[in-house]
Amino acid sequence: MTTLLTLISSLLWWVLYSSIFALFFALIAWAVLRWAERGNVVFNRVYLACLLWNLIGMLLIVGVAAFEGHLHPPYAALLGSGLLRGALVLDMLIGSVLLWRMTPRIDARRIRIGSACMAVAAIAAIGFGVATSLM
Repeated sequence: MTTLLTLISSLLWWVLYSSIFALFFALIAWAVLRWAERGNVVFNRVYLACLLWNLIGMLLIVGVAAFEGHLHPPYAALLGSGLLRGALVLDMLIGSVLLWRMTPRIDARRIRIGSACMAVAAIAAIGFGVATSLM
């Protein structure tokens, strides 16, 4: 019973943290996409794409951390890992594809792939800046 409760609690925290980060990332992506597309984009679709991206990304990063045995601080060895760098590149590719495929503009046309890549790059740059300032 304890294992089941632990699993349910972990799943709830995974979804909760993913949705919090997705809102932060969606606000950044929405601003970048409005600027890059020179028009309005649908915010709820940007949020949905960011939510799916965060759910997948957290699984990737926790999977790499578990594989390398760095589930507890300090995380300096994990940050120097080549496998984590590869997972982050894959994460950014997944984010670009999700934003590109799921986000329409107000005129119901899909955003450009370059705009999606720019939004993901802005999110990654801000995220890495915040992460390095906290460490």
